[in-house]
Amino acid sequence: MQNRFTTYILILFFIPLSVFSQSESGTTYAFLNLPFSARSIALGGNFQSVYDNDISLAVENPSLISANMHNQLQFNFVDYFSNINYGSVSYGRTIEKLGTFVASMQFMDYGEFDYANETGDRYGSFTANDYALNIGWSRALDSTFFIGANLKGLYSSYESYNSFGIAVDVAATYMLTARKMSASIIFRNIGTQIKTYTPNTRENLPFEIQVSFSKELAHLPLRFSVLLTNLQKWDLSYTDVFADQANSFINDEDTNQSTGIDDFADKLMRHIVIGAELKPIKALSLRLGYNYLKRKEMTIPSRLSTVGFSWGFGLNIYKFQISYARNAQHLVASPNYLSIATNLSQFIGK
Repeated sequence: MQNRFTTYILILFFIPLSVFSQSESGTTYAFLNLPFSARSIALGGNFQSVYDNDISLAVENPSLISANMHNQLQFNFVDYFSNINYGSVSYGRTIEKLGTFVASMQFMDYGEFDYANETGDRYGSFTANDYALNIGWSRALDSTFFIGANLKGLYSSYESYNSFGIAVDVAATYMLTARKMSASIIFRNIGTQIKTYTPNTRENLPFEIQVSFSKELAHLPLRFSVLLTNLQKWDLSYTDVFADQANSFINDEDTNQSTGIDDFADKLMRHIVIGAELKPIKALSLRLGYNYLKRKEMTIPSRLSTVGFSWGFGLNIYKFQISYARNAQHLVASPNYLSIATNLSQFIGK
């Protein structure tokens, strides 16, 4: 009980550190909040509370790190938009008397850009990249309560501009194994820039508070998940300036009006991501997710689309776990996510 009380105090201590950053435009290292795991994005988000020794989920939620991840190796690759790609490699290792650690190297490659003058003449090229080296660790306070943290070293290079930074994630997970339920909370990207891109211009990190719930049905291999995002900020709605200007021309005072209940429901739903995972056989998982905020901001009402929905599957083949996901972010394109994991102990011993 004393350990649990200490944990609550530590978590509350980190809350004020959110002043380092706000989840708004103008933050730097925005790639930190992108989903790297195919399984996670298939369920709609980038943070899960599922405690089943999946190292990709443990990178996003360090309180899920367990000794069963010893010698696990995973590669993630995302075919994003245009020539932009990103991915990661993760490895778990248990060190006697210290516990289990998960190290992850994340990268984002924005491709190659041309130097050009005002007449369009090209005279060279440059690149832009982001990197994060992540070390995660967790500890079980008892059989139901776990805490964890990530320490991140950050580096960005855009043409001749570069920046260094440091950040931490602090997370906790509570499990009821008998009821197949779990819940997690994370304070993500608490940190600061050490070296800024330009002198005297310090930018905030994309701080975020998230809560995740997971429940597996008792007599059906189906798990539901609910993710609450951006809890540090209530109103995530986007103001369409052009729509407001159009309304002023036609003097339609009722166009943007809504009832208090409708407005509250819309703001609430922008925080909610739901997902489901069905496992019809041991070697196969089918996944589906829905992100209301993404659909609200990126869909076109006049066009039928799957914007905001994501789907994917997982396969266990020989000694490998392979996951694939596709995420409809807008009408033009949908990123593809691929994760491949294995345990090296199956090949080379411990």
